[in-house]
Amino acid sequence: MLRRLKFLMVLLTLSLVLAGCNRVGLAYRNLDVIIPWTLNDYLDMNAGQKSWFNDTLKEHLAWHCTTQLPGYLDWLDRLQQMVDSNQVTDAALQTRTVEAKQAIAEIAREITPSAVQLLQGLDDQQVKDMSDALAKDLRKRQDEYLKPPLAQQIKERAERMSKRLDAWIGPLSPGQQNRVTAWSAELGAQNQAWIGNRAHWQAQFIEALQQRHNADFPQKIQQLLVDRESLWTPQYRAAYAQTEAAARGLLVDVMAQSSPAQRLKLTQKIDKVRSDFQALKCLKSAQS
Repeated sequence: MLRRLKFLMVLLTLSLVLAGCNRVGLAYRNLDVIIPWTLNDYLDMNAGQKSWFNDTLKEHLAWHCTTQLPGYLDWLDRLQQMVDSNQVTDAALQTRTVEAKQAIAEIAREITPSAVQLLQGLDDQQVKDMSDALAKDLRKRQDEYLKPPLAQQIKERAERMSKRLDAWIGPLSPGQQNRVTAWSAELGAQNQAWIGNRAHWQAQFIEALQQRHNADFPQKIQQLLVDRESLWTPQYRAAYAQTEAAARGLLVDVMAQSSPAQRLKLTQKIDKVRSDFQALKCLKSAQS
């Protein structure tokens, strides 16, 4: 649940460039509705908790818009410069990735004290309900990503990536599609490491939640949210580096094969994301 909250806050910023959302401004302006609605899948808050959460969320969103979004605009500028100069290289993508990770970590650090306060106030039934909801979510992901035969997992992963790329650069050429297929095959059974690590994180989160009145609870949540890499399983740690490198290689090769029309569409998409952010009232207020 907490990871879902954190990623929702950044999903509609940095990650939108790769995720394919065309209504960035609309989505961002409605985060105060989207986040509580999503949180309801995991936690049934009482009236007092809802009131506190809504007030706290507004403060976090105001902080995010006024202090973080300006940096995202700069990040989009650097991304567009890569495209315009046809310099989508492995080194450049590594730099953009590091910048994105730093932005995510900044959000995690910001929301952790509020997360600790919310979680410490849960009663035993709420903790049980959250545990059940997380277990249900995990089973759903296992059914979707692990139960199908490996060949089907690879095929579906390639289809998801093709759809994302199509949203940003248009229909793929046969060569680009072949590269996506090869990328997915290269990852093989990566779903196993990913879901296994997710299960590992959820188990540690629930264990910490059951001891939420202990003195070291804030430190445990800090590790779970901010220093989550320290809790990765060995299998996922090994797979992650390979997965990240494979993704960069795919993007480099797809862009190397891109047509002028595809590059133009990508530039227009980035322009649209930038314009949506610049139109936000909270950002305009911060810049005035």
